[in-house]
Order: sequence, then structure tokens, then C-alpha cells
Amino acid sequence: MVIMKRSLVKETVDKVGEEVLLKGWVDSLRDHGKITFIDLRDRTGKVQCVGQNLSKLTNESVVEIRGKVAKRPEKLINPDLVTGQVEVQIEKVDLLAPSKEQIPLPLSGDGYDIDEDVRLRYRYLDLRRERLQRNIRIRSKYVQSAREYLFGKEFVEIETPMLTRSTPEGSRDFVVPSRVYPGKFFALPQSPQQYKQLLMSAGFERYFQIARCIRDEDPRADRGYEHTQIDLELSFVEREDVMKVVEEMTIYGLESIGAKILEKPFPVVKYEDAIAKYGADKFDLRTDAQKKEGVMAFAWVIDFPFFEKTDNGGWTFTHNPFSAPLNEEHEKWLLEKKNIDKIITAQYDLVCNGFEVGGGSIRTHKSQVLRSTYEIMGYSDDEIRSSVGHMLEAFEYGTPPHGGCAQGFERLLMAFFGEEYLREVQAFPQTGRGRVSVMDAPTQLTEIQLKELKLQINK
Repeated sequence: MVIMKRSLVKETVDKVGEEVLLKGWVDSLRDHGKITFIDLRDRTGKVQCVGQNLSKLTNESVVEIRGKVAKRPEKLINPDLVTGQVEVQIEKVDLLAPSKEQIPLPLSGDGYDIDEDVRLRYRYLDLRRERLQRNIRIRSKYVQSAREYLFGKEFVEIETPMLTRSTPEGSRDFVVPSRVYPGKFFALPQSPQQYKQLLMSAGFERYFQIARCIRDEDPRADRGYEHTQIDLELSFVEREDVMKVVEEMTIYGLESIGAKILEKPFPVVKYEDAIAKYGADKFDLRTDAQKKEGVMAFAWVIDFPFFEKTDNGGWTFTHNPFSAPLNEEHEKWLLEKKNIDKIITAQYDLVCNGFEVGGGSIRTHKSQVLRSTYEIMGYSDDEIRSSVGHMLEAFEYGTPPHGGCAQGFERLLMAFFGEEYLREVQAFPQTGRGRVSVMDAPTQLTEIQLKELKLQINK
């Protein structure tokens, strides 16, 4: 018995007169009595199939179709389909997996008008939508291109732990109770910040990863509990070296997916100038016409204040505490704890179309600078040892000068697609109220689980 190999929908245009085996979903079904038209959909597109007595099939059922590819009559060509010049004359249909006749949400159209809770409760259906298929596939292509660029520059891809310790990085941590060490907790990483610096201490010099970052901050249109970033770090570099790598990677990745970039190289704007001219450090450089054309306008923002006042009159960092002061003079101020409001950090943010899509800095590799930073923020010696003692120790064993950047490429793709919400470029996002609808999470633990973890719930 000869086993026929599956053909993809897109291949039918080159198989006129041949018998093919197609597998996919019933995208639509039009019953005209004895003749039934099926639009069959797979990952490569849709093609019209014509057969008899198929009205018992339902939309979104998974089927296997055997048939012969034929040219459509000239007047019946569909210019909106890549396969619009052909159709498959059905010889046999096998139902591989039926779908309920009543689908909980329409899959035609862009889906913007459908309630968020319904879309995310049935996300596996919502993702069949052409717009989301495009978004997720192009997201993958961008990441692939970024990887290609970085591997070409001798970066090493290294994963860092998902279970770590709670550290002060600007947002609340999600914590995980330890069964083995009752009363103690892991934290999920807000970023790989400390690990990637330790990798520089370990001598890898050029690191990157596609990093999952988890932060317990209030969801909004361009922010959720979880996001993914292209995270990288380099040794023996100056600020401009890191910015150049990130800029080249971004251009390479975006042009691989067809983006139009307004200005190359990206303009560089000082923080104080951005505030004076645009009223914010995240701004949009496009004209109205360029917005309609889908142009992407980038700029670097540099020379940020290192510290800002807290509500109680103390000091906290503006970006992260591991940054280095801009130069020797500012480092001297930091060590002497004077002119704190004037200390500038070697921080750089990448903005695009009004979004912050990346950020990084030259880091301090000096234990006395990191210690002084925490002292300015009011930490005691014990609190410093508890928070970053491992970093201070690592810096005593020959850590090179280094710097890096994290690109929030999901926001970048929001700008590319013109999407309003981060969820439109994520496969299984949280709702605006912070729930994972498809799994109905968060949920309560059982009494057995709580007992194992030595936890009690106080209501």
C-alpha cells in the first residue's frame, strides 16, 4: 500500500492535475445542496475544496481531504487568496476531530470587538484568528533574527534560574514557598540582572537569553505580570558599544519582518532635553502621515539622574541600583554621598513610537560603589549583605567592566503591528484584571498542599 505524503495548502498552486492529501481545519463551509464548498485552513493558508454531501461537517472540525487539484474557471478566481486560482476536487474526506457546531466566539475578523474575558477564556480558539496567527509567527521570526545577529557577534545563549531570591529591582516579587525550607521563599525573577552580571564575572564576556520576567505590578495596556525580553550583557565595553549592538540587532530583526525605520542611526537625546522638548522620556517622533504608514521612529535617551526622592524624603534609584555613575566625577560624588540629586548614571533607554522598548546601563563592577548606592538608599550593613552580599563578594574576585541592555521586544512588536495591548503579541496573556482565564488562575491550594508547605491562610 502506497502511503500518500501530506501536502500543505500553499503547495496546491504548484500541483495542478495532481492528487493531494491535505490536513487542516474547516475554515468555512457553504452547502449548495448536492455540492458543498469547504475552505480548508492549515498553517500556510486556505484553499477551496469542492465535494458532495458534506453538509454534516462543522466549522473548525479537523479533517483530512484527498482530492485532485484543478484550475478554477477565470471568472471564479479569488484574488484575495494565494491559492485563489485553484481548487481541490474532493475524492474522500476523513473527519479527524469534530468541533461543536456552536463556537463560543466568532473567529472571522480581527476580534477587537469581542469581550476580553471571552477571548482569553477560549484563547486556543482566538489564536486561530488570522491576525493573531500572523502576530505570533512574526514574533517568532523577529526572535530568530535577533538570535542570528547575536550568534554572529559571538554571544553565548545562557539560561538563568527561574527560582531565585527576592531583590530590590523596582517592583513587587512573585514569591514561591519552599516545601523543604518551611517559612522561606523563592522569588520569580523580575529580570536576570544579577545573574547576567555574575556571568560577566565568570568570564563569558558576551551573554544573551530570551528571558521570561515576572513582576507583581498592576497590569495595563502595555504591561502584564509576565513579559519576555532579549537580555544581553557584554564585558570590556563603553556605553556606546552596547547601544551600537542593540541598535544593529533591532534594525536587523525588524527589517527581516518588513519594518520601515524612520532614521538610522537612531538619534540620541539627553534626558533633560527630552523632558524640556517632549515633556516625557518616552516620545513619538513620527508625523501623522508616518503614523498612518506604520513607520517606526527610534531614539536613544541617555544621561538619566541616578537617584530620585521617595515619598518619605529618602532616595531610591530611577532605573536600577547596579548602574555605574556616568564618569569619575559622578562616581566620586556617589562615594562621598554628596550632590546626590546631580549624580548622572550611565543608563540608556531605547524608545519607539512613544513606547520604552529597551533599557540598560554600564554597570558598576566595584563593590564600594554598589555598597555606597545602597547606603544612599538607607540600607543598613546587614540589609546590604542580605540583598547583594553575593554581588559584593563576586566583585572582589576580578569582575571586568561591563554593561548590557534588555529589549522588551513585545512592546516593540506592539509598535510594529500598531496594536494597543500587549496581549495581542502574547500567546496566553493575563487579563486586564490579572487572571489567566484559559486555566482559571490564580486558584486556591488544597489543604494537603498548604500543610506540605507549612502555610496557613488568614482570611
